[in-house]
Amino acid sequence: MADEEVATKAPESDAQEQSSSAIPGDTTVDQGSSMGAYITKPADYPHAPSKLLLFLTGGTGIHSTNNQLQADKYAAEGFLVVMPDQFNGDPAPNTSTVIPESEEHPTFIENLKLNLASAAKSFRIDMWLARHTPTTVLPRLHSVLSAVRDEFADAVANGNGIYAVGYCFGAKYVLLLGSELPDDVISGQRESDAQATAEEGMVRKGPAIKTGALAHGTMIERSDFENVQVPVGMVCVEGDGLFPDEVREEGVKVLKEKGQEVDSWVYPGVPHGFAVLGDYEDQKIVDAQKKAFDQMLGWLKSH
Repeated sequence: MADEEVATKAPESDAQEQSSSAIPGDTTVDQGSSMGAYITKPADYPHAPSKLLLFLTGGTGIHSTNNQLQADKYAAEGFLVVMPDQFNGDPAPNTSTVIPESEEHPTFIENLKLNLASAAKSFRIDMWLARHTPTTVLPRLHSVLSAVRDEFADAVANGNGIYAVGYCFGAKYVLLLGSELPDDVISGQRESDAQATAEEGMVRKGPAIKTGALAHGTMIERSDFENVQVPVGMVCVEGDGLFPDEVREEGVKVLKEKGQEVDSWVYPGVPHGFAVLGDYEDQKIVDAQKKAFDQMLGWLKSH
């Protein structure tokens, strides 16, 4: 397992970091299938029973040290964790912009350069998001789920299904994997279920997981909640522009109206991405990260 002492990056800032497991047989980045995966197991597995947990990352992907550390924490709690490469080797571009101290009062030219750099990075992010939509991501995830059901059938059976957690980008796909969707959405032939709900005779499948927990989601819409059929626990940031309060509140309302079990824990005064391990100077964020992990872990273990 990775060493928690090396969690020295702030959340969502290590997209291009490369790391690997230090203990053979315990954790691995498996590139042998059509899609790589970071796999981390409890120390006593397979001698002791485990449960299968699908870990869906933010844009930083499976080579992020912080994401690997987060997966290892779940493994230490008894889950066999599979963290798939949702992005097929194409993590999100690094979008941090730092103004040097010497440029406390930047000139017009310096401001122009910063604005151009910011626009270029926004363009790269937009292009990256266009490459990674449900059309491309869902088929990858279902391919991995098919493989793990065979390779780790004991863990799937022990948990009576597959558990899932998702952070940032991955949070949306916890909802989608917990939904009953038309077959052509699952296979990537259609982007969403928005136009299908009134169509008759359509083959629908799912859900693919038994329960899900998510943290500070991105690109989540009200419609993503409409077909959810599994219990969902959500860690959220108050006033998060990437997962607006009104979307969260409407999503909770939709699930409750359907009689679906849901809970949400809202954190004020913390940044988006806080629930992923990182080197935080603010003790409030450190404490919130630990509490959020305990809430998500408790949700999984209670289901």
